[in-house]
Amino acid sequence: MTTGRRTVASLVAGVGIALATALGASAVARSNDPLVIPITIHFSHYEPSSVTVPVGRAVTFVITNTDPIDHEWIVGDAALHQRHRAGTEPVHNVRPTEITIPALSERRTTVTFAAPGALQFICHLPGHEAYGMVGTVTITPGG
Repeated sequence: MTTGRRTVASLVAGVGIALATALGASAVARSNDPLVIPITIHFSHYEPSSVTVPVGRAVTFVITNTDPIDHEWIVGDAALHQRHRAGTEPVHNVRPTEITIPALSERRTTVTFAAPGALQFICHLPGHEAYGMVGTVTITPGG
């Protein structure tokens, strides 16, 4: 009888370990998938205008422009934004942090931020920044 109990106990323990391993593997797989953050452009404003992401993890931004005019989503530090304001930055859509979103459309871009800190996202089309098309990405340590 004792042997039977040990067999059942071993079987239950084995199933428990297998389940825990599967759940752990699933969690690791999910943490390696890009984090998806939707941003809507509505009445020439970003919603939300502030997002927080972990350093070192791929983040897919899904940006939906509900306005009848084109917009930009350009992420960077103060120096990058100053170059865009001055018109000395090259054409957009080459970098994942600089995209144009045509009127009534959606664009996806995936970015992995390498260092913690805060960056702004701004639309640099004429008058849009002054109107309030500014947001912040806060990158937190701990991936």
